[in-house]
Amino acid sequence: MEDEPRLHRNLAKALREEGYAVDTAGDGDDGLFKAETYDYDAIVLDVMLPKVDGWELLARLRQQKQTPVLMLTARDAPSDRVRGLDTGADDYLIKPFDVSELLARVRALIRRSAKKTTNIIEIGEVVLDTRARSVTRTGQPVTLTAREFAILEYLALHRGEVISRTELYEHLFDENDDTLSNLLDVHIFSIRKKLGAELIATRRGQGYCTEK
Repeated sequence: MEDEPRLHRNLAKALREEGYAVDTAGDGDDGLFKAETYDYDAIVLDVMLPKVDGWELLARLRQQKQTPVLMLTARDAPSDRVRGLDTGADDYLIKPFDVSELLARVRALIRRSAKKTTNIIEIGEVVLDTRARSVTRTGQPVTLTAREFAILEYLALHRGEVISRTELYEHLFDENDDTLSNLLDVHIFSIRKKLGAELIATRRGQGYCTEK
């Protein structure tokens, strides 16, 4: 949620290129509605939003949800940083900033939310590096598309849990994607073909999981 249209577009583009599904909001009313309605892995929130500013949006959101929030602002006074953190922000980034740093902070928020302490996730002979966005199998690199990596990463971060198709769509496909398509099936098939059919188990009528 970002009040400067150019930065808004650039951030959404950078996050999508990393394989994230991205919903955007140009004002605080729309942002609060989406934040309260959907279960996001993380929210990037600008302080200076029209209608409802970032401070109020965060305070109202925290009455209902604990979604990880990274606040963006041009204000660099310590009192503003303290206010953001005390209001419930999980991290705070001052503009201008490097996009690579923002991506690293988003990865860290998602990792902490999933109670992971490292960028490396091992599932048998498959190893994911969430920082480098890379995968190896028996030590050999395997190329996944950004969307394939995002699906595998989400399942790996929730290892041992059965993740429903609805949850995968909500977390990995943005508001412009057709959730009635067979995109998910196509990506799961491709991941299994590259990394082994046993990596992702199907629980009939429930969803998918990676075993502990």
